[in-house]
Amino acid sequence: MQELALATEGRIQWLRRRLHERGQIAVGEAAGELGVSEMTVRRDLRTLEELGWARRVRGGALALGSAHSSDRQRRRARAKGVIAGKLATLVPDTGALALDASSTVMRAVPLLPPVRSLDVITNSVTTFEALQERAGLRAMLTGGTRDPRTGSLVGPLAVSSARRLATQRFFMSAAAVDVDLGPCEASLEEAEVKISLSEVAHEVVLAADSSKLDSRTVAPSLPWDRITLLVTELDPDDRRLDRYRRVVEIL
Repeated sequence: MQELALATEGRIQWLRRRLHERGQIAVGEAAGELGVSEMTVRRDLRTLEELGWARRVRGGALALGSAHSSDRQRRRARAKGVIAGKLATLVPDTGALALDASSTVMRAVPLLPPVRSLDVITNSVTTFEALQERAGLRAMLTGGTRDPRTGSLVGPLAVSSARRLATQRFFMSAAAVDVDLGPCEASLEEAEVKISLSEVAHEVVLAADSSKLDSRTVAPSLPWDRITLLVTELDPDDRRLDRYRRVVEIL
């Protein structure tokens, strides 16, 4: 199963590079070069579309143009702002907090309330820098190898360091969220770090805007029974969340 996931991840990265270089890709051509079926390529292109890197068209896919991407990011920015406000109310005053490297969680950093004595560990250099010189707060970085796709720190050092600080809460996002699989990541390395951070957290808070719901990517991370709370920009009573109410508490 792990070998299958690795093969899938490799194909997706190949397709993403090709889209970046050429701006478009044909299913038949990609299947021939990768040595897989056209059905497999279509499935991988669906994943790229869910991640916001491509738009599927008849016979293939197009790289997202700047106008489309900017509009999508503006919509998601509003959603992430709502999520950030909710996360800020969950920050403990003392003890320890873990933050993943997602842009969703990063949006909560400027909204963090005053704290008395809080240690914060993250695998994001950007988040680590944003936390500097906050009164009552000590920021720590996991270390590791920077993933150019996400900007997060991953690898054995990041995984090992993530387990060294027991935290009250771990704030994480995901590339996709599925009602059966739970949160999923675009790479196994990213999933491994989040699993490690969750193992030493008393509570895990999953923050994801609604565009990520009902989708899957290649690397499931945590099962629902490890997640304490799901935070979205939607009202908790929104019907779009009905399927998730049976597996997790929603804010």
